Amino acid sequence: MTTVLIPTDFSNNAMHAIKYAIQLYKCERTNFYFLHAFADEIYGPFKKNGSKSIEEQKEITRIKVEQSLKNTISELTKKYHNPKHSFEAVSAFESLVDAVNDFANQINVDLLIMGTQGQTANKKLTFGSHTVQVFKYVSCPVLAIPENYEYRQPKKILFPTDYMLPYKRRELKLLNTLAAEFKSEIHCLYISDFEDLTNRQIDNKRFLQESLPDTYLFNERSPVKNKGEAIMEYILEKDINLLVMVNARHSFLEDMLYRSTLDNIGLHPKIPFLVMQNLPR
Repeated sequence: MTTVLIPTDFSNNAMHAIKYAIQLYKCERTNFYFLHAFADEIYGPFKKNGSKSIEEQKEITRIKVEQSLKNTISELTKKYHNPKHSFEAVSAFESLVDAVNDFANQINVDLLIMGTQGQTANKKLTFGSHTVQVFKYVSCPVLAIPENYEYRQPKKILFPTDYMLPYKRRELKLLNTLAAEFKSEIHCLYISDFEDLTNRQIDNKRFLQESLPDTYLFNERSPVKNKGEAIMEYILEKDINLLVMVNARHSFLEDMLYRSTLDNIGLHPKIPFLVMQNLPR
């Protein structure tokens, strides 16, 4: 049984991500939890509570949120008749990141799926601020779905890696199961001018191969250049359906998330983006 957590702000982007998730796990027994965190709706900037107290505002918002979640589940239940799936609603008076982490630890979430943008989407940016915060700080894998991406089975998966990271077994198992379901190719892209690997890299590469036994694994190398651009070129050249990267200390993804933005560094994928976490959980 797979446990999938889907944050929703009830936007079209969020519903698009939900529909992608349902199609992705169409043939697998899955518990879907739909989460709405509403602390920012009470304490956010420029919020005016009028004559109502904070507690009154919380209660009014909670009732509204729970009704919206109920409506979402009702709509999905009518549209999708899959006995393998169950839907549950969760409302939380917390920030999005705190709510996700608390719930992910509470029920041992396997994967979080969300849209790349929310209600206040900036069309000039690939990833909204909430999505980037989730990439940075949550303790479970995150799959971000672009708004205009039409569902395709993830037959070709790109996994850029420098083989320097000690990968997590649990998250590689998630990737292996997903790839096995769709008989997917996984392209491990090493961006370097040198073919030779250090002993540490060789060990990590071997561990990666051993942890993905049910996939078609390809090891590729690209000369050093702007890493974001190299990844984007490979996606277009090979018609990749899913991009996978690892968020860990001193990783390429961490460098993008903390020192710059994914857009400024040249990484703006128009395909689903799976971020695996190498953070404590």
